[in-house]
Amino acid sequence: MSSQFKKGQDVKQEFGGPIMKVIGFEPELIENVITQWEDEEGTVITGKFTESVLVPAPKQ
Repeated sequence: MSSQFKKGQDVKQEFGGPIMKVIGFEPELIENVITQWEDEEGTVITGKFTESVLVPAPKQ
């Protein structure tokens, strides 16, 4: 199964939230897209999302 996203691509959740960078994939899981972003305090956060809730982030 191939993803519609690429490693290094900026994405966001369909209904808002932070701009995140795709850092990897776990194809065997439902939440198969691994992302990373930085919060307001500069803490790096890693999350896993189902591909269907993510959209490409607009260029900033």
